[in-house]
Amino acid sequence: MKIQLNKRPKSPILIEGFPGFGLVGTIATEFLIEHLGTEMIGKIMFDDLPPIVAIHDNKVVEPLGIFYNKKFNVVILHAVSASNGFEWDLADMIIDLAKELQAKEVVSLEGVGSSEAQAESKAFYYSNHNIDPSKINVGPLKEGIIMGVTGALMLRSEKNPLTCFFADTHSSMPDSKAAAKIIEVLDKYLGLNVDYKPLLEQAQKFEAKLKDILSKSQVATDESEKKRMSYVG
Repeated sequence: MKIQLNKRPKSPILIEGFPGFGLVGTIATEFLIEHLGTEMIGKIMFDDLPPIVAIHDNKVVEPLGIFYNKKFNVVILHAVSASNGFEWDLADMIIDLAKELQAKEVVSLEGVGSSEAQAESKAFYYSNHNIDPSKINVGPLKEGIIMGVTGALMLRSEKNPLTCFFADTHSSMPDSKAAAKIIEVLDKYLGLNVDYKPLLEQAQKFEAKLKDILSKSQVATDESEKKRMSYVG
């Protein structure tokens, strides 16, 4: 696993979103990449990931792409590949990337499970440094189980500034409402001037796109596994 960068912005905010519960982090970072007019400045090369690539609009979708917006000095790590089994490695890689860029802070976007369907998703935060809750108008996450890359980051980032924003979702399927809530809170926190009012409509488009990419990726993985097992058998 290694980081490949074409540009090295100085002291950015590093935002990451992985396809965890409800795909909240992936949908939110996808929206930021398109809305902020980012450029791709690198990727994380990871030979242990399945050799599968998604194509969308005649373009390759990088499994772990790194994007940059100069106006707000924001670097976004956008992941469409599942990280099962590699959470610790990816958390260490994110910390290494933050150190290399001398990032001011890592911001993690994540969905958390909720037992009830709600008209509007609720948001919560966790931070290992002092932030002003009144600025974002959400409370801390007092109870919950955080898994995946975000959970690994929370355990690994004792000496590095980390803030996590969570939105509750009652479904493991892509949840655009929860992603919209995350964007709303992130906008208040960083002042990105994101027009999140039409976000639900746009997020649903991202949702459909991600469903298509992930379903095709899963089919390809299953076929690859069948072939491997036929060789073994």
